[in-house]
Amino acid sequence: MTNRRAFAIGVAAAGLAAALGVPAQAQQAPAFPTTLQLPDNFRPEGITIGGTTAYFGSLGDGSVHKVDLRTGRGDRLSAGPGTPSVGLKIDKRGRLFIAGGAGGDARVVDSRTGKLLASYALGGAFVNDVVLTGDAAYFTDSRKAVLYKLPLGRELPAKAETIPLGGEWEQVEGLNANGIETTPDGRNLLVVNSTTGKLFRVDPRTGSAKLVDLGGVVLTNGDGLLRQGQVLYVVQNRLNTLTALRLDHAGTKGALHKKVTDPRFDVPTTVAAFGDRLYLPNARFTTQPGPDVTYNAVAVPRF
Repeated sequence: MTNRRAFAIGVAAAGLAAALGVPAQAQQAPAFPTTLQLPDNFRPEGITIGGTTAYFGSLGDGSVHKVDLRTGRGDRLSAGPGTPSVGLKIDKRGRLFIAGGAGGDARVVDSRTGKLLASYALGGAFVNDVVLTGDAAYFTDSRKAVLYKLPLGRELPAKAETIPLGGEWEQVEGLNANGIETTPDGRNLLVVNSTTGKLFRVDPRTGSAKLVDLGGVVLTNGDGLLRQGQVLYVVQNRLNTLTALRLDHAGTKGALHKKVTDPRFDVPTTVAAFGDRLYLPNARFTTQPGPDVTYNAVAVPRF
C-alpha cells in the first residue's frame, strides 16, 4: 500500500464514521507521534518509508531499525555487518537498498524478514545515498566522482556498474556527491555537492553533469534529497534546515520555495514523506557518540 493510499483510507474512514453519526470523539484515532524514538547509540542517517513503516540505517554497526509511524513502536529489522548503513530506499517489492558508507559497498535487505538478499563490493570510498528509478538503483560516492548503478528487475543483478561523473561536475576537497533524486520528468538524476552547495542534473547513461540554475540559492551541507512532484526538499544537515525548491519539469532550473527549521532538529540528515508530514532522523553529528546518547526522528508538516 502506498503512503498516499494509506493516508486516504484513514480520511475516508473518518468520513464514513461521520456519515453514520458516530460521535466526534469516537471518530478520532490517536494522532501519529511527531517524534520517533530510536535505540540509544544507534546513530541514524538514512530513512525510507514503506506503507506505515519507517526504516532507519545506523552509521555505527549498519543495523536497520523499523518503526511503526502509527504508534512509534520500533524493533530491529536486521543486524549490521559492522560497517555503516547510510542512505536507504525501499522498492515496491519490499527490498531495502542500502548505501554502505565507508564500507565502500551496497547491500539489499528484505524489509519483511531482515534477510540479506545481496551484497555488492563497489570499491567505493564513501557510498552515501541511493535513489530508485523504474529500472535501476543509483548510489553516490562522496569521495569519488562516480555513481554506482544496479540494474533492477524481479531478480537482483550479479554486479554493479560504475558511471564516472563528468561534464560540469566539480570534485573538491571534502564531501562531494551526497543526496540523489530524479528530475520531475524522470529522465535525469539530481545530485547535490555537500561542500560547494551546488545542485547538478546528471545523465544516468553517461554521467555527464550540468549545473542546475537555482537563482543564487546555495545548498551548503546539502545531504538527503526528496522530490515530491516539482518540489525538491534538501536537508542541510549542520545548518538544521530543510530547504524546498520548486523545479522546472526538466530539472534544469529552480527557485527557493521555502526554508524551515525546527527546535527539535539536531543535525538532521535525510527526509521521507508520509501523508502530510515529512520525517527527518537526527544524526547529532555535533554530539560525541556513546552508549547513553539518545537518538530520534521528528516529523514536520509538509510545505
